[in-house]
Amino acid sequence: MTTRVAANGIEIAYESFGSPEGRPLLLIMGLGAQLIQWDEALCELLVEQGHHVVRFDNRDTGLSTHLHDLGVPSAGAPAPYLLDDLADDTAALMDALGLPAAHVVGASMGGMVAQTLAIRHPGRVLTLTSIMSTPGPSVAPPTEAAAAVLTGRPPADRAAVLEQAVRTWSTIGSPGYELDREKIVARAGLAYDRCFDPAGTARQLAAIMASGDRTELLAGVRVPTLVLHGEADPLVPPAGGRATAAAIPGARLVTYPGMGHDLPPALWPAIVAEITKLTSA
Repeated sequence: MTTRVAANGIEIAYESFGSPEGRPLLLIMGLGAQLIQWDEALCELLVEQGHHVVRFDNRDTGLSTHLHDLGVPSAGAPAPYLLDDLADDTAALMDALGLPAAHVVGASMGGMVAQTLAIRHPGRVLTLTSIMSTPGPSVAPPTEAAAAVLTGRPPADRAAVLEQAVRTWSTIGSPGYELDREKIVARAGLAYDRCFDPAGTARQLAAIMASGDRTELLAGVRVPTLVLHGEADPLVPPAGGRATAAAIPGARLVTYPGMGHDLPPALWPAIVAEITKLTSA
């Protein structure tokens, strides 16, 4: 069941899995992606390993607050907000949930937010897992085809959204694993029905670009850190994962052949095992 709570002056929508007595594990999703992008079956695998899992919609996505009054960012104008604000949202969500600290997992932009949370609120992060992410937008630029996925004109209706979803994941997904078109279409439809807000995604993208490089600040992170990355990721190429691991003292880097900018179900057991090894140490 989705619940909304007040956090950092907005409302954040979240869902939880497993016993509250489990190890708290906070999942942060990427650019324009809703909490449903963390597959329920993946969440349940994490629960089986003793975690209490929380997934949530970042500001400007899903059922969380959308900052419509901030408009669509224009070239050269200041970003409406920064990744710092999304990290502060996350810390405030933890306050609302009564979590003094948690194991934090972020994917793509969510990895950037997780890194920022560890920098700004170090006492709130028990362990950090950064997946298919980077310390800064210029560290590992996307391929031309992958960049086009982010900058193309938003689709006009539900049918076009579903078609675009297939094109997007065909471009940035994992070439080493079969593309599940049926599942992609179903999830895209569910996401559209929950909320469709391209302007919100544009504001998040502006936050990424305006937040700059975290490499120097990540040198001060002292929590156990795991970096997971696909070796065939065209949106955030492997250099992003290598740079993240190099920036954080003691971080462990694990890469997966054939994995692109998604989480193929065939890799879930391996990914869950790596996260569990970190959170249970």
